[in-house]
Amino acid sequence: MNAGDSTCTTTKKRMLSRREVLGAGGALLLGGGIGGALWHGVRHEHGYRAEVFVGKADDYRADLAGLVSDGLRTLGVSRNDIAGKRVLLKPNLVETAVGRAHINTHPAVVVAAAEALRRLDALEVIVAEGQGHRRDSRLVLDESGMGQALAQAGLTFVDLNHDDVVEVPNAGSWTSLKSLYLPRTLLRADLVVSMPKLKTHHWVGVTCAMKNLFGVMPGVVYGWPKNVLHWQGIDEAILDINATVRPALAIVDGIVGMEGDGPIMGTPKPADCLIMGRNLVATDATASRVMGLNTYGLKYLRIGSGQLGPIHPWNITQRGEPIEAVETRFDVLDKPHLAQVVRA
Repeated sequence: MNAGDSTCTTTKKRMLSRREVLGAGGALLLGGGIGGALWHGVRHEHGYRAEVFVGKADDYRADLAGLVSDGLRTLGVSRNDIAGKRVLLKPNLVETAVGRAHINTHPAVVVAAAEALRRLDALEVIVAEGQGHRRDSRLVLDESGMGQALAQAGLTFVDLNHDDVVEVPNAGSWTSLKSLYLPRTLLRADLVVSMPKLKTHHWVGVTCAMKNLFGVMPGVVYGWPKNVLHWQGIDEAILDINATVRPALAIVDGIVGMEGDGPIMGTPKPADCLIMGRNLVATDATASRVMGLNTYGLKYLRIGSGQLGPIHPWNITQRGEPIEAVETRFDVLDKPHLAQVVRA
């Protein structure tokens, strides 16, 4: 399972350029309206198909390693895909405080993912993050409980904000950036796993597996909180980063998520599930439906549809639990268009 491969069951056609997307029908898409977004997706999903696994878990003391193993097996991830590979787990660690566990990916989920991958004979599993707010990674690790959990599990943590960087071509074309500076640790990994917390976001609406990759962008280059990327446009930067990094897997902590003024100031919202997928666009689309939100109202998913993966339910095979079994409506700050659920 190479990063960026095996995400769809049919052969992907070439990635459309931004110019082509903004050609016939593009004005209708960007001009707004759910109808335009639906038209765009039906026309441009280009044979993309993906599977997404939803597993129920109502407590962090559950057998999460077993649940992750079940999800991997269901998604067709075998020992042959993992054995001998270096795997980088990228959780969501932001600004935190003692007792506010709903801000960050829970340590139990990260340790469970590492255990499941070790069972498949991964050569190395490391945890890495470049948090976008507090510069003191040790403080974030301590206050979130992540540091102690990783130490007990024998897992190494790498601060991507201060890692050596390598300039690579920008494989997307949504921002004006011709290249991206990526941490050397990230580039050494055979597989990158995005492990976000299921949360709302006060600017883009939802922050999940795709937005979580902002944290691989080193602060020493892009600033805190990754201001260079914000100036380029958050939605556009999300797409460029995902096109370039090509993560292999997403494991979303939705056991207790966040609603309201996310990604930091919101309130806890249990969804009692883990969401897993080999295609991050499809995973985020499923996550938005678990949150009871309008998938087509999320700009980065609309534009990424058919270029990085599918968002339409008829192109996503749901494995494990049906969405309806865990769906719970998340409140989103000042974004009424996301509350307008569109069912296909």
